[in-house]
Amino acid sequence: MTHAFVGKVKVVWGAYHGDQCTPKIPTLQHWKGHAMNSGLHTPLCDLLGCRYPIVQAGMGGVARSALAAAVSAAGGLGCLGMVRESPELIAREIGLVRGRTDQPFAVNLIPAATEANLFSEELAACRESGVQTLVYFWDVVPEAVAQARAAGMRVLYQVGSLAAAQEAEAAGAAAIIAQGVEAGGHVHGGVSSLVLLPQVAAGVNIPVIGSGGFATGAGLVAALALGAQGIHCGTAFLATQESFAHEIHKQRVVEAECDQTVHTDAYAINWPKGSPVRVLANAMTEELGNRLFGYDPQQIAREEIAEEEGRAIYLWSTDSPLQSMTGDLQRLAFFAGQSTGHVRQIEPAADVVARLVAEARQVLDRMPNPSSDLQPPS
Repeated sequence: MTHAFVGKVKVVWGAYHGDQCTPKIPTLQHWKGHAMNSGLHTPLCDLLGCRYPIVQAGMGGVARSALAAAVSAAGGLGCLGMVRESPELIAREIGLVRGRTDQPFAVNLIPAATEANLFSEELAACRESGVQTLVYFWDVVPEAVAQARAAGMRVLYQVGSLAAAQEAEAAGAAAIIAQGVEAGGHVHGGVSSLVLLPQVAAGVNIPVIGSGGFATGAGLVAALALGAQGIHCGTAFLATQESFAHEIHKQRVVEAECDQTVHTDAYAINWPKGSPVRVLANAMTEELGNRLFGYDPQQIAREEIAEEEGRAIYLWSTDSPLQSMTGDLQRLAFFAGQSTGHVRQIEPAADVVARLVAEARQVLDRMPNPSSDLQPPS
């Protein structure tokens, strides 16, 4: 059970009523006023050392030092996306973040989709650079959690189900990132955040962070109401000035609506079989027709359509357009979640953090007083 004070009100996370699946969460009256005065501070903020309960997703390729540093400097937790990157690049990016801010940040790795020797080298680079927080994703690998903890690093594990959350907790994770199917990029679960968050919050005894569909302050308040202690945002930060995504990707995100994404495992090259993603709809996804799932990366023909510093980029790979790429980028995977409809401009990452906080405070301020407006009918 975790206690925190929001203003003068004691808030309890992780305590439950009997066998019910509903976490004991602050009432509307508790949140109204008190949370606003405290800057939406939750126990997660104390764990991670950040001002606001906003975690930037460690998007592979997209989340480099400029983005991670900007988010951390603005009061959130920035995260470097270092999936299958060399230890030299990881050390360099960590150094660049520290050159821009003295605030805490995280590094995202994916042990389940990384060759064992490379993962060990990545972990060593993080340890030697003094990283305190790692974010892991995809299948739970208990040994990878143990290795991180032995090196003095905490692990936030991103999962898509209650069973995986409990497995990660048993392995020693410090917090769970519960990813709903609304999320962009690789998606490990099959239910919405609205369903998943309260289930995971009720089923584990460590902090839970909501992921998938969160790009507004209203979403932040909703996540807290569902039992989470913060949110994990990808799409909102992809379309920022500091993001390393190519400008055509950023522009597509701000132009797209919530219903213009596709959930499929067709973008399979570079990842294990059966690894679904959510992307923006385009001519390539239209070619799939009704066959959105069942693709084997080993059986997909390698058609080179772009390159990055001498590395071939193939059609139907998991590569998204980056500033360092050239070629037929329009045919690559334009990762984005359903929250894309809430992202309407390319702006500084600090402005995204500030907007999320300001909107959350406005939502709380508009909430009715439950002692009067929410009385049940007589």
